[in-house]
Amino acid sequence: MSGGTSLENANPVIFERSGERLLTATDEDEDVHDPIDDREIFDLIRSINDPEHPLSLEELNVVEQVRVKVNDAESTVGIEFTPTIPHCSMATLIGLSIKVKLLRSLPDRFKIDVHITPGSHASEEAVNKQLADKERVAAALENSSLLEVVNQCLTTRGI
Repeated sequence: MSGGTSLENANPVIFERSGERLLTATDEDEDVHDPIDDREIFDLIRSINDPEHPLSLEELNVVEQVRVKVNDAESTVGIEFTPTIPHCSMATLIGLSIKVKLLRSLPDRFKIDVHITPGSHASEEAVNKQLADKERVAAALENSSLLEVVNQCLTTRGI
């Protein structure tokens, strides 16, 4: 949250949430190999809280299912996210929250690439570089204050 300072995007556009994924009997059968797909990853990240607003990343259209790419066979996940404004100072925090959620949720075999949608942020190259650097991500998560903010973003609230 913004701790008394003014919001960068005081009146964001709010988008409608997509419906819940319908599970089939095969999805629930533990004996059937069920590859991880785009929708499953989207479902993991769509409810992440925005650090400035009491809204989810899906409600702000920061994350969209069409910008999630999964290759279960190659163990790769790619996420593009779109900050609500081109100078969003929270972009790195949002990307870090997405990355942490996936690191905590997916098997270790997955390589996770989280980056800004091309052309949507003034500092996209710098933010992408930070999010791609394993040492920077690890160091950020050792900072207890930053980790607390990330955990607040990941806390499920009644939607």
